[in-house]
Amino acid sequence: MNRGAAPHALPLPPAAGGWREGDPPGRRSWAVLDAPLRLGSGAELPGVRMAYETWGRLAPDGANAVLVLHALTGDSHAAGPAGPGHPSAGWWDALIGPGRALDTDRWFVVAPNVLGGCQGSTGPSSLRSDGTRWGPAFPRLTVRDQVAAEARLADALGIGRWASVIGGSMGGMRALEWAVSRPGRTGSLLVLAAPTASTAEQIAWGSTQIAATRNDAGWRGGRYHDAAPGSGPHRGLGLARRIAHVTYRSEAELGTRFGRRAQPGELPSQGGRYQVESYLDHHADKLVRRFDAGSYVVLTEAMNAHDVGRGRGGAARALRRAGMPALIAGIDSDRLHPPAQQAEAAALLPGADRLRIIESPYGHDGFLIETEQVGSLVRELLPPPGRPGPPGPDAGPLPLECP
Repeated sequence: MNRGAAPHALPLPPAAGGWREGDPPGRRSWAVLDAPLRLGSGAELPGVRMAYETWGRLAPDGANAVLVLHALTGDSHAAGPAGPGHPSAGWWDALIGPGRALDTDRWFVVAPNVLGGCQGSTGPSSLRSDGTRWGPAFPRLTVRDQVAAEARLADALGIGRWASVIGGSMGGMRALEWAVSRPGRTGSLLVLAAPTASTAEQIAWGSTQIAATRNDAGWRGGRYHDAAPGSGPHRGLGLARRIAHVTYRSEAELGTRFGRRAQPGELPSQGGRYQVESYLDHHADKLVRRFDAGSYVVLTEAMNAHDVGRGRGGAARALRRAGMPALIAGIDSDRLHPPAQQAEAAALLPGADRLRIIESPYGHDGFLIETEQVGSLVRELLPPPGRPGPPGPDAGPLPLECP
């Protein structure tokens, strides 16, 4: 069997993956912002629509709301089965529901699709008021812009203050930004596998993935969304996913799981694949069928720009603003966002006592896989009634919020 045989047996991928108007809504709800969103660049983004899912019931005083923020290729479907409108089961299904760490008999859990995404929120594949797609005209975003949109969503839902903001990886970046820019609206904080600022190496990985996507002939300058199946930038996006997935897993796990073994029925010496190559091909093909290349670029650029200390006198000064109880956790085998980066946030946040370590062979993806350990952290942060939560600073006036 030659290297390219297996993918040809599958239907051609769409020019742009992701949710589109006319697709089943699934569990999604939508909120349309009542005014254009002013971005940090000074530009305004009109007609913003945020897709989100909820579990549980909002208390009359709104005090039981928890915000759960997804990673780069995640979406609002944090819990529940796969089905119409949702090609995959919820990415934190083991954590959200009655009797689970985020007990929906007690908590009202909200998971939005990030601004710039492709699963119902406004992004490059969305239609503008004139009926054309945003495509390359979609503005460059920052994590701060995305949090500003989430704050407007909270306003629309009648939530003035979250009991907790929780996120991992890109979601952890947004959780940190919530705590720093809106401390009065962030009751407590759980950040998993996310830095206070993206490093040169992380920017290098992200920029390489952006280049792989844009250098695909099917990119067409970002004007590909209505092309025929198989004519979009799926090869470039698939290559970006392969690169990213290697950084998401640990060398030890890949070695133990695959070693140098050939894919059954294929001989690498005759153009066939190693098992690890087949594994990366599989994840690339899955992504291009459910995700939009334009969103991948926009969101990766936002991650590259992440820096909670930018314009605020540095990370130490910025994080001092965030006095809420906080748990910061790293994954011992994470080579993308190694634990030393989370240790910085744990040391600087007034409400954090120490860095927590998730033990996992799975690398960065451990925050998605090690749900028992993550669940223990959630229960520590949000204990049942009558049990004390994590230590926090002495009560005092909340710091002023950034505009």
